[in-house]
Amino acid sequence: MTNTPLKHLAVIMDGNGRWAKERGFKRTKGHEVGAETIRAITTYCAQYSEIETATFYAFSTENWKRPKLEVEFLMKLLDKYLQKELSTYQQNGIRFQAIGNIDVFSKSLQTRIRKTEELTQNNRNLTQVLALNYGGRTEIISAVNTLIAEGKKVITEEDISTHLQTPYTDIDLLIRTSGEERISNFLLWQLSYSELYFSPTLWPDFTAKELEDIIQQYKTRTRRFGGIK
Repeated sequence: MTNTPLKHLAVIMDGNGRWAKERGFKRTKGHEVGAETIRAITTYCAQYSEIETATFYAFSTENWKRPKLEVEFLMKLLDKYLQKELSTYQQNGIRFQAIGNIDVFSKSLQTRIRKTEELTQNNRNLTQVLALNYGGRTEIISAVNTLIAEGKKVITEEDISTHLQTPYTDIDLLIRTSGEERISNFLLWQLSYSELYFSPTLWPDFTAKELEDIIQQYKTRTRRFGGIK
């Protein structure tokens, strides 16, 4: 096994709707069970000493195209999740952070997000990042516009990296569940040299044991970053 560090894990949580449909449930049921999976995976990551950050794609800028009732449910579920998970964060030393444009959310949900960030800011075992109303292209454009506003005439890779929302910008390993094999506008800059793993498992059925197996497989890979080893 090679020495392949895993500091930043990113996850595209896909398959909630299909999981529910296969069982004759409404799509919302899949989202509810999927939220429980986030807790299990985040807790596992907090106990895995090497992982510093776990970023989850929770709601994309494209998800507004979904039926209005489903979007409203997801907003309520997020508020409920953060309220319920605060004790999990504190007990496991997990810092919560949101990326994306949350200004379009309700004032109460914005307050919940910012309050949860504030209350967990001193936790050190893991940073859990939820990408909310997030799009990779939008994040890059925002970083460039900020740099222009600051008066930058020549923009470097380091400039953009330091102006992105995501902490520890480089992603070591990206996992997408449900069998789909695309990255869907997620962390486009940060995924440049990431290892990718596509699991056939629908997100509500994804377990810490499967994550452990994927990590062990990841550890056997040799990351060359464009060079030769």
